[in-house]
Parts: sequence; structure tokens; C-alpha cells
Amino acid sequence: MNIYEVLLKPMITEKSTLLQEEGRYTFQVALKANKGLVKEAVEKNFNVSVVDVNITMLRGKKKRYGPKIKKMPDTKKAVVTLRAGERINLVEGL
Repeated sequence: MNIYEVLLKPMITEKSTLLQEEGRYTFQVALKANKGLVKEAVEKNFNVSVVDVNITMLRGKKKRYGPKIKKMPDTKKAVVTLRAGERINLVEGL
């Protein structure tokens, strides 16, 4: 897997914004990504040093569209902890 295909997008939520103050950043990653790939991708893309990576699998919910029931796709989320004092600027202008 290419290093640039691992990180899909940053997850900007209220909880992830609070975690950024502690040096922890949340990303949506590819389903085939593992901790080693996520660590390497963050270090190369943002020029920071990663201390820890936690990954969780988010199962897709079932949605109802009239008589049809459709399952939303599964996603994978990674919470990356950086070395103290390092930051990633996810939103321009901050």
C-alpha cells in the first residue's frame, strides 16, 4: 500500500479538537492500514515524530430508505499521539 493512500482525511469533531490540545490527532485511514503504516504516513506527511498509534474499526450502521435497508460502509479511525511539543496544523489559518 502506498504511504499516501493510508491517511484519508482528518476527523474534525468536538472530541478530536479537545484531544489536539494533548497532542493527539484523529484521522480516518484506509481499511487495510495497520499501526506501522499509519505511523510512517503521519511522520512522512507532517514531519513529526509519532509516539503511539491507536486504531479502531467503526462498523457501518444500517439505514432505511423506504422499504429498502442499506448498510453504510465500514470505516477505520486512528488516534495518533505525537511527541511533546510537536503539532500538526490541520486547519489553515490557525
